[in-house]
Amino acid sequence: MANDWTPYAKPEPETGQFWLKLTENVRGTVPKVKVAYVVTLCNHCTNAPCIQSCPVDAIYQRHDGLVIIDPVKCTGCKNCVDACPYHAIYFNDGLNVAQKCTGCAHLVDGGWKEPRCVDACPTLALKFMEDSEAKYFINDAEVIKPERKAKDEPRVYYKNLPKRFIAGTVYDPVKKEVIIGAKVTLTEVPSGEVSNVETDSYGDFWFEKLNIGKFDLKIQSDGRSKEFEAISTQKDVNLGDIPLA
Repeated sequence: MANDWTPYAKPEPETGQFWLKLTENVRGTVPKVKVAYVVTLCNHCTNAPCIQSCPVDAIYQRHDGLVIIDPVKCTGCKNCVDACPYHAIYFNDGLNVAQKCTGCAHLVDGGWKEPRCVDACPTLALKFMEDSEAKYFINDAEVIKPERKAKDEPRVYYKNLPKRFIAGTVYDPVKKEVIIGAKVTLTEVPSGEVSNVETDSYGDFWFEKLNIGKFDLKIQSDGRSKEFEAISTQKDVNLGDIPLA
């Protein structure tokens, strides 16, 4: 078949596998909604759990860091599918082999400077770099599962991953109009870190890129105030229309 790249990989099924998966994350509630798109794929970990789980040494890491499942050696035990914390390994029932992103190793070895996904991305959202070249670029980048960074040492980094937000609209219930320029103070609990914004021309305020935790919020305008305590950011928070009487 046209996509048989043995010894890098056997043909991928037409449906059911997502070696590079695009996930849409819709956050918040109407009208305070944000949408983010996150690409997930094999992290080609330095200490890859899939390599450690394979009883027949069918999974290996190349000198360039790409992790490959040898389709000839693979016996179909599915250990690696269960071991991957990133859910990046799929099982091909027809061929009885585990499969995943290869980093387009067949193209890289053939002279390509980057995998097909990077080459095809119209917004240049994906980059493929040598470690030495990437150091400056990933200074402020994150991994998809930070709790596993030290253990797995994943090699796929993300910038601008969606964080939590707290938002709302402040209005005067007597005048029945939004309040512009109200001071809104957000305090993280228990760190005490404080952030301040003012409501915009629509009476809206947004606090973005928040950690998961609890926050106290205070709204003040012309001697009036309203407070919210221990707002949880387990999910994005839309406080809705807030009357300031």
